[in-house]
Order: sequence, then structure tokens, then C-alpha cells
Amino acid sequence: MNYQDWSDDLFKAIDGRDAKSFASFLAEDVTFTMGNFPPVEGKDNVEQAVGGFFDSIKGLQHSELSVFQDGNTVISKGKVTYTRHNDTQLTVGFCNVLGLVDDKVKDYEIFLDVSQLYA
Repeated sequence: MNYQDWSDDLFKAIDGRDAKSFASFLAEDVTFTMGNFPPVEGKDNVEQAVGGFFDSIKGLQHSELSVFQDGNTVISKGKVTYTRHNDTQLTVGFCNVLGLVDDKVKDYEIFLDVSQLYA
């Protein structure tokens, strides 16, 4: 698998706020952890949680992406700009660490600080 193209497609789904397309990258038994939020278990639950997060913001855009792959681990880092419903923005750095099984994400960890997103 070409992990750069795969990652580009993943971020396209995320930046498009398409929870269903995002979930298509996940294993059925995925564990998803974003920042300090509690982990979410299972593909359907992650799709619902991510959909709720997408609804809580007006938009998001990832930039300055770098993708690294080592075996079944894909690491991506860069910047993400969130647009709130009042059109103000917050840009933060992020790092995603994804553990893959059969080309699906089984362990999805996002390291970032969104504490100011809803402030």
C-alpha cells in the first residue's frame, strides 16, 4: 500500500467532515483516542463520536503534513486549523499515530491540544 496516498485520502475525508468516509479506514475493533478525550471503542461508536465532533465545528483543514511509515505503523504530523461556528479559527500542531491491521486502523491516537477550541 502507498501510505502517502492512503493518508491523503484519510485527511480528505477528515477535512471534508465526512464521518462515514473516515470510518471506512477503520477496523471494526478500532480504539480511537483524540487528545484528552476518553478513548472510543468500535468502528460504529467512533463514527458517531467523530460525526459529533465534526458537527461541533464549522470546518477544519490540515496543512504542513508529513507522513512516516514503519511496518504497520503510520505517523502523520502537521498543523490543523479549526473553524468555529462563529468563524473564528484555532490552529494547533498535531501528531497521529496509527496502528494498522490488514490496511485498516486498529489503534488511532491523535496527540494535540484542543483545550482552546470551545473557549
